[in-house]
Amino acid sequence: MDIDFPLILVVLTLATGLIWLADKLFLRARRQAAAEAEGAVPAAVTGDEAQAEPREPYLVDLSRSFFPVLAIVLVLRSFLVEPFQIPSGSMLPTLEVGDFILVNKFSYGLRLPVAGTKVVDLADPERGDVMVFKYPEDGKTNYIKRVIGLPGDHIRYRNKELFVNGDKVASQFVAKLPPVELRREYLGDVEHDIFLTMGRQSGSGEGEWVVPQGHYFVMGDNRDNSNDSRYWGTVPDDLVVGKAFAIWMHWKSLTSLPSFDRVGGIE
Repeated sequence: MDIDFPLILVVLTLATGLIWLADKLFLRARRQAAAEAEGAVPAAVTGDEAQAEPREPYLVDLSRSFFPVLAIVLVLRSFLVEPFQIPSGSMLPTLEVGDFILVNKFSYGLRLPVAGTKVVDLADPERGDVMVFKYPEDGKTNYIKRVIGLPGDHIRYRNKELFVNGDKVASQFVAKLPPVELRREYLGDVEHDIFLTMGRQSGSGEGEWVVPQGHYFVMGDNRDNSNDSRYWGTVPDDLVVGKAFAIWMHWKSLTSLPSFDRVGGIE
């Protein structure tokens, strides 16, 4: 079962904030008045002693302590930077299983948490960007792929060769790393590495597509081992999450030790 962490964070922030605010505006004064009426708390204390207050209920104390932390995390995670972990090898060699990455949430405009509705339009995804988005078939699962086609583009993929608007995307052989071949691809102004499986013929991933307005065509850098737009279509703008820009840690499993050897920017 997938846990909707953004929704949980929003609910907890609202709940603790409302409890803290209600206590500050209404409940604290009533609690103080009730304690004074019962004679448990003096109305005023002279000398060096401060005026005593009745003890806060546990839920109020908890909410007052956690609300500022939750609010800061919500703002940072929703509008600035969000961490993700890479669960599959579809973006090899750029991203490895166990990479912890940072995603810029405002590169493509400010969006409301949970709903994902864009409220401030700053910029649009560009060809070559490594983009995080919600899987179009369920609208919930986070996917990460490279942007290949922009709205209106004509994309063709045949015999492991990529064409954008009729022009072949240049690539250069780098090395054979059985069972894959490492190539350097030049996608517009972006240079990045891709894997092509040696000896495997292109199959169902071949075809031609026209990217609808407000949509993006995405592919994994591990071209023969990626579930992407070649199979389930384009990504609508309202499912875009943000632009991946850095690796900050690598931790493949609980049985291994975290590593910082791969820390750096994402091409």
